Amino acid sequence: MRSNATGSSLSIAIAVIAAIVLFLGHQSRGTVFASESAVPAAVQMEMLPDAPNFILKTSDGKLVQLKDFKGKAVLLSFWATWCIPCKEEIGWLNAFQKQYEPKGLIILALSMDHSAANVRSFLRKNPVNFPVLMASQAVADEYFVKGLPTSIYIDSNGRITDQVPGSSSRSAMENEIKLALNNAGRKR
Repeated sequence: MRSNATGSSLSIAIAVIAAIVLFLGHQSRGTVFASESAVPAAVQMEMLPDAPNFILKTSDGKLVQLKDFKGKAVLLSFWATWCIPCKEEIGWLNAFQKQYEPKGLIILALSMDHSAANVRSFLRKNPVNFPVLMASQAVADEYFVKGLPTSIYIDSNGRITDQVPGSSSRSAMENEIKLALNNAGRKR
């Protein structure tokens, strides 16, 4: 009789462990694509958060705010002149701006440097074809930036489509840009 109770307890324990493993495996699958989700794509679009507006100065003192770019897909690139992976992305950002601007993309580089003079010096040696803004910690906090570089992708409806902390590959950045541009036709 004792072996029967032990066998039942063991069977129950194995069943519980199997259920936990299946549940955790399902939870750690990563990104859920629209085709895999029980939530329709239109509803998923509604769930994207709005990008907080900001007003910042460029490195040469002109005021720029995010809402100036309403109707465009925007890539916010939080960076700094001392950040080595950020410097690598600068060349890619120039190429993306040139390639995707006609399709409705604007890249805004938000420098976390404390000195506009340092940024201007950097830009003289590394010219860019997109606005460079002097960001504040308050703006970085609104976007939950915890390290550099961080890329925030915003569709033309002003919704954040993704946030990518840390360095990324050129192809991954380009894919995110294409996704933000493709969300342009989907209104709330």
